[in-house]
Amino acid sequence: MQHKPYDLEERLVNFAADIALFCKAMPNDFTGQYYGHQPLRSAGSSALNFGEMQGAQTNKDFRNKATISLKELKESRINLKILSKIQYGKNPKRTQLLDEVEQLIRITATIIKNKTE
Repeated sequence: MQHKPYDLEERLVNFAADIALFCKAMPNDFTGQYYGHQPLRSAGSSALNFGEMQGAQTNKDFRNKATISLKELKESRINLKILSKIQYGKNPKRTQLLDEVEQLIRITATIIKNKTE
């Protein structure tokens, strides 16, 4: 089993970078451009909003940024599922990215839940 860093920021940055490389390798047709741009933006946004969450001044601001990060992770997951469903790009890394985004979603959702209790 591959060792995953406990540092959530590092995992989000790695996920965004892995998605960027994944999207870069996609074919340059209409489908590749459309579905390549979507996860590129959402994965990057999840990492950037996590960074903003760390600097939040209030609990409300913290929850808001964490919720945006979670929303973007879920959008990334759906894009990866669509690409898997149509078997687009034949990239074997897609399964690993889906696994990682599922884990990141669970971790982020737990952070939000614990912050609101």
